[in-house]
Amino acid sequence: MKIVGIEAIPFAIPYAKPLRFASGEVHIAEHVLVRVHTDEGLTGTAEAPPRPYTYGETQESIVAVIEKIFAPQILGLTPLEREAVHERLDRTVGNPAAKSAVDMALWDILGQAAGMPVSGLLGGYTDRMRVSHMVGFAPVGDMVADAIRIRDTYGITTFKVKVGRKPYTDDVAACRGLREALGPDIDLYIDGNRGWSASDSARALREMADLGLTFAEELCPADDVLSRRWLVRQSTVPFIADESATGAAEVTRELLGGSATAISIKTARTGFTGSQRVLHLCEGLGVETVLGNQIDGQIGTLCAVAFGAAHRSASLHAGELSNFLDMTDDLLTEPLTIESGTLHIREGAGLGIDIDPDKLARYRLDT
Repeated sequence: MKIVGIEAIPFAIPYAKPLRFASGEVHIAEHVLVRVHTDEGLTGTAEAPPRPYTYGETQESIVAVIEKIFAPQILGLTPLEREAVHERLDRTVGNPAAKSAVDMALWDILGQAAGMPVSGLLGGYTDRMRVSHMVGFAPVGDMVADAIRIRDTYGITTFKVKVGRKPYTDDVAACRGLREALGPDIDLYIDGNRGWSASDSARALREMADLGLTFAEELCPADDVLSRRWLVRQSTVPFIADESATGAAEVTRELLGGSATAISIKTARTGFTGSQRVLHLCEGLGVETVLGNQIDGQIGTLCAVAFGAAHRSASLHAGELSNFLDMTDDLLTEPLTIESGTLHIREGAGLGIDIDPDKLARYRLDT
């Protein structure tokens, strides 16, 4: 079975409300649907969500690199030749979302060919994950109301609170308001997207010491090497590296250098193959991981839950699997549903991604 074609289809779906955080804000999901075709009629599907303010990719750059560089390099290979595929993709620097989508689409083909779910091929630990929800920048009352709505509607009991504003006291007040409104049984953790300085981060952590935070993520830039290490040494909660640790080598650097004590794994950034490498590295070092989210739509979320549910350590904490709830629509024929705070993998062969052709025709941008 040979790879005979790759499609990179740009599409745009508005969000019901803007998602705001320290590194930017998103009003429209301008993503890329990636399809890898084989000569035996099997097609693998994945989603590439560009984040230009974090990784430098845009919707246009993802389409261009897949069509003009990646496709000519891997046509004629088989889906089993993943190492050869990655060797060729890695000749091009960066472009993590584009590479990851190709990787996950190849795994989708392998699952279909084997008649097995991809989650089973990856590890098969469980068929579901607990879900966490992101609470973005807004007035405190709005943040509290959003979290209560999500808890009461979907049974979600873990919330990732975006912080990083100036002054930092605004975010401290928001976290305190969330804790008071949601009670002690809700898990709260914070993500600064590099928005604070190390000194403000330290002040904020001290002022929130009584809130029982589960994690603190990327509060200040990892490029501020000594300041970041100084902050992490005094942190009383595990400190997650996310955008500063996008692959196994960077994970090693951040952990051994003392700039993090936990790692966020995002399938939209490292696919399934790279995410397994990062996960196994963390397991070997005894480091906790969280399944992160790149503001994925439902396609990307299906990929993420397939990976997280496949591995015992990846499913230990609630995964960031609910950002699609803020989108006005999506491309799947059968939408995802979160019930009792959990999301299930799709049954059947591959990833279970079935695209609604009418929705794709409505939202695609290349016709």
